[in-house]
Amino acid sequence: MRYAHLVMGPAGSGKSTYCHAMQRHGEAGQRVMNIVNLDPAAECFAYEPMADVKDLIQVSDVMEAEDLLYGPNGGLVFCMEYLMGPDGFDWLKEKLGDVDEDYILFDCPGQIELYTHMDIMKKFVRQLEMWDFRVCAVFILDSHYMVDGSKFLSGSLTALATMVQMEIPHVNIVSKMDLLSRQARKQLDMFLEPEVHELLATDHSVSKFNKKFHKLTAALGQVLDDFSLVRYIPLNINSEEALANALLQIDFALQYGEDLDVKTRDYDYADNDEDDDDEEEFDSEFINNLHNLQMNES
Repeated sequence: MRYAHLVMGPAGSGKSTYCHAMQRHGEAGQRVMNIVNLDPAAECFAYEPMADVKDLIQVSDVMEAEDLLYGPNGGLVFCMEYLMGPDGFDWLKEKLGDVDEDYILFDCPGQIELYTHMDIMKKFVRQLEMWDFRVCAVFILDSHYMVDGSKFLSGSLTALATMVQMEIPHVNIVSKMDLLSRQARKQLDMFLEPEVHELLATDHSVSKFNKKFHKLTAALGQVLDDFSLVRYIPLNINSEEALANALLQIDFALQYGEDLDVKTRDYDYADNDEDDDDEEEFDSEFINNLHNLQMNES
């Protein structure tokens, strides 16, 4: 069995930073985590990927092709569709190899339509499952979505749409916790364990826009309440404790380690003739006792 994080989220939410931080955290605990870059438009990242989709296809090349005439968004979608084709899967399978107990983080593009509207990433998950991967969606959301009810509602609905579309175990993470002000950190609990109606009621009294569309906003908030699935794990990449907590939640979603063989090297006993003789004597005595018991019953 192999394991994978499918790291998704809006552009600039900190997906690549999360991958790098989690890889370093794994190294500190003598745990190997490889990273695959799936963003064909990524210009730079701090980690050294085991595979980079830009070696296969790049957005800039697609945009420059005269027979395609794609813009940045269309070019990215074209690149992802190419990756999901036979040539792309063959390339990726060769790069991934076939090592049991592999633990791989897939750093995905920031175009949110890939997860909420299209079935491209869903096809990718099904292919990973055919390669004996257990996959968990790790949805990264910027902590600045947690400063007022309207932004929280927008980010949470995006996370929920991704969860429903992907149909795999899902963990939501709030990134950039170290960038929040002290006042914002104090208010964070109301978003981590939200009472959606209370949050929206607070916004309702502030904005004329919210007053006009209060019924619509309340209906959207009711969707979150009805599902009761969107919860967040706060993550400060500078805190090993926060990284360990996030990894523990994801491992639980992946059922990581449940199929590992029990290591018994500390309990192996010497195999010698004396032990064999004792075992044969015990077996002979057990058989005689069982025979005598059967004779008495008859």
